[in-house]
Amino acid sequence: MDPLITYSIPVKGLHNGIHQFEFQIDRLFFENFENSPIAESDILVKLEFDKRSDMYVLQFELEGTVRTQCDRCAADINLPVADRQRLLVKFSTEEEPEEADVIFINPEAQQLNVAKYIYEYICLAVPLIRVYDCENDDPRPCNEEALRYLSNGGHTEEPEEEEKEANPIWDELKKLSNKN
Repeated sequence: MDPLITYSIPVKGLHNGIHQFEFQIDRLFFENFENSPIAESDILVKLEFDKRSDMYVLQFELEGTVRTQCDRCAADINLPVADRQRLLVKFSTEEEPEEADVIFINPEAQQLNVAKYIYEYICLAVPLIRVYDCENDDPRPCNEEALRYLSNGGHTEEPEEEEKEANPIWDELKKLSNKN
């Protein structure tokens, strides 16, 4: 049995007009996609399905969190994501190339599986830089040691100790540059 069958909409059984669907997206959903950049999530996807006689208009609205590693401090965080996407479904009996927001299906199709589109929209909603304002989180998920390291300009030791352990090669190079 297809594990993504719950994301199929029975288009033949629906009358023309607007229909509402909701999908809860979690770890089990992403396990069905090979090499998924997302492993865990808690996302609610609301789908407004407008069935018309000549096409379908699907409006996806997603909101929730994905579990990822913070790009600032490397701690595991629940990164908030939200997005809205629109997909047009047109009818064609011939093989048509898909576009970014338009797909083609056979007019006799019994159902439309939207799992692939939900997956793509969630992946696109994850920002390239994975950080967020976590100041109000209790407890704050930040890796404090990494943040201290970054605030010291990448130095783990005190500057005074660093000067005591000077590299003799650099000392000799400094002497050469001072002679000129």
